[in-house]
Amino acid sequence: MKKLSTLFVLTLLFFSCNKVEGEGGTSSIIGTVTANEYKNSGALKATYLAADEDVYIIYGKDNTTFNDKVSTSYDGTYRIDNLVEGTYKLFSYSKCKDCPSNTKEMLVEVKITKNGEVVTAPKLIIEK
Repeated sequence: MKKLSTLFVLTLLFFSCNKVEGEGGTSSIIGTVTANEYKNSGALKATYLAADEDVYIIYGKDNTTFNDKVSTSYDGTYRIDNLVEGTYKLFSYSKCKDCPSNTKEMLVEVKITKNGEVVTAPKLIIEK
C-alpha cells in the first residue's frame, strides 16, 4: 500500500509541474508590425512601422482561439512578457480587398525553448 501511495504522489507531482503554454513564466516575445500602404492603382505608397496595431497571441501550437492581445507602441514594436516554454502563434489583421470580410490574419509562429529567454518574432507585415 505504501508503494501505491508513493507512486500516486510522484505522478501527481510530475503532472502538476508540467506547464503548458501561457502565462506564468519568465520568458518574453518581442517583435514589430510593418504596414504597407497602397495607392488605389495598387502601387506601393509607403512602408512604415505601424503604431497602435493589435497583436494577438495564441498559446499552444494546436489552439485556434487567441488568448490575449497587446498593441504596438509608437514605433511599431510590441512585447509580451511572463510566458512559459512552448510554441506560440501571433497574428495581426491586414486589409484584404479580395476577402469577404476585407481583412485577413497575418500569422507567425514563435517557439520559446528555455526560461528567461527573449525571443524576437518574425516581422508581422500588414497591408493598410
